[in-house]
Amino acid sequence: MRKMFFALAAVAIMTGTVAQAETATYAVDPTHTFATFEISHFGASVNRARFDKKEGTVELDKAAKTGKVELTLQIDSVNSGTAPFNKHLQSAEIFDAAKFPTAKFVGDKFTFDGDKVVSVAGNLTIKGVTQPVTFKANQFACYDSPMVKREVCGGDFETTIDRTAFGVDYGAAYGFPKNVRIVAQIEAIKQ
Repeated sequence: MRKMFFALAAVAIMTGTVAQAETATYAVDPTHTFATFEISHFGASVNRARFDKKEGTVELDKAAKTGKVELTLQIDSVNSGTAPFNKHLQSAEIFDAAKFPTAKFVGDKFTFDGDKVVSVAGNLTIKGVTQPVTFKANQFACYDSPMVKREVCGGDFETTIDRTAFGVDYGAAYGFPKNVRIVAQIEAIKQ
């Protein structure tokens, strides 16, 4: 009988712990979320651009140290600061926005150090090609926003990809590097 009592107590404790773990859903704040990329231009300068239209959600369970992020970028919103270069980036030679209007990252492998997210691994899709990618967090925090009166979580993440693995190989024959650095700043508001 005593063993049964301890077994039931253990189940009650585990059930209570599971019940306390709660996944919160956050909506990506487009005014504080940016995905930029950069590539060396013949070793002289660095070409940079960002995607101005984006949307997504984040699910985060701080107690269980799990999460999921989905971020979709509109390719036709690529912005290098120069209209002719934007058109070239959208063309079939590079991103082919007409055929592949979005790029998407879905990450579901969160790594924590204490209560801070230190990396998110998942799949990045560009031009219809999906490859595994891990974004390292340079910083991460959650805070109670005095402006929106809700919790906001976010961070500054980066990774480097081989663009040719996604079929983005324009300029490789001219000497443009295959490696592209992606920096993603993301903030999301608890719903």
